[in-house]
Amino acid sequence: MNYDAIILGAGGAGLMAAATAGQAGARVLVIDHADRPGKKILISGGGRCNFTNTGTEADRFLSDNPHFAKSALSRYTQWDFLALIERHRIAWHEKTLGQLFCDGSARQVVAMLMAECAAGGVGVRLSTTPGPIEHGDGLFRVAGAAAPNLVIATGGPSIPKMGATGLAYDIAAQFGLPLVTPRPALVPMTLGEGDAAFRDIAGVSCPAVARAGGVAFEEAALFTHRGLSGPSILQVSSYWSPGQPVSLNLLPGAAGLLRDARRRMPRTQLKSALAEHLPRRLADALAARIALATEMGNASDADLDRVAGVLTDLTFHPTGTEGYAKAEVTAGGIDTAVLSSRTMEARSVPGLYAIGEAVDVTGWLGGYNFQWAWSSGVAAGQAIAARRAGA
Repeated sequence: MNYDAIILGAGGAGLMAAATAGQAGARVLVIDHADRPGKKILISGGGRCNFTNTGTEADRFLSDNPHFAKSALSRYTQWDFLALIERHRIAWHEKTLGQLFCDGSARQVVAMLMAECAAGGVGVRLSTTPGPIEHGDGLFRVAGAAAPNLVIATGGPSIPKMGATGLAYDIAAQFGLPLVTPRPALVPMTLGEGDAAFRDIAGVSCPAVARAGGVAFEEAALFTHRGLSGPSILQVSSYWSPGQPVSLNLLPGAAGLLRDARRRMPRTQLKSALAEHLPRRLADALAARIALATEMGNASDADLDRVAGVLTDLTFHPTGTEGYAKAEVTAGGIDTAVLSSRTMEARSVPGLYAIGEAVDVTGWLGGYNFQWAWSSGVAAGQAIAARRAGA
């Protein structure tokens, strides 16, 4: 059972690499311990798969080497994947901030990838544990198969209920590839007892500018029974480090709005003035924290400036995150310093590749991580095909 390439992982990156290499003439085998391919694809985007983003650029990705992703992303772009979607007649629509979704189901994307693999004669073995990996005489031996090329496409440990593991890191250690410390990313954050009033308004959401780790994102923030979530929080969580604060600008222009409220409704309390612009339960929690002990009409400019300061820089000190169980992706992973940015091949181990979430490249929320899966998968697939042709 000899192949040109064995790909570990039947997720987006692995299937894309397999289809690319297979259609270029390589004999490819995909192995996955799951009973179905593309399990993370199936649950993504509320079941409709946010499959790419029109704004994909290398600066939308985190990595110890911010330049690493440029090559793969430029050679297989969001427009290339969109063309594949349209060739398979999958209806799609654009939501906010360039996010592209299927009109129907994420199952269509998995079916498309499997059809592309079938077109390349790719073998797919599911419900198969790889077991020990042997390497010698220029061949990798896995689960009774052998090939000169092995692709690590097993992802990271985020969403373990879907079968995610740290297998990629075990394989990396076996072959001496260093890691950038993995951590949960695009993940909700937890708050302590000092912020219990905001945990008590679970379910409340509003537009906000979230700031952490030197970055800011303007999207919705959501208060949960454990702390903070919503798109803006998930975005900054990837940049956050334990001990750092997270701040929310809930009401840009608050100083002017408060002075207007003082003029229009001098007899009202702060919470009523805030409820004109923010959800009532959030307004109540903010008013309790701010504790303005007077009606709006009696508040001085200094009072209102203090209130505005809280509203535009509401600061929390998260106790942590909700971890891999709730993280959409894993940041960190196999260090890009030991990989070719053009082929994804390990420089010290010819024929060994790492792609997708297994690598220290992590995109923003909104389809970027899928685009990295497609682009890195194509890069590895093309390299395997070229290596076969050269042999």
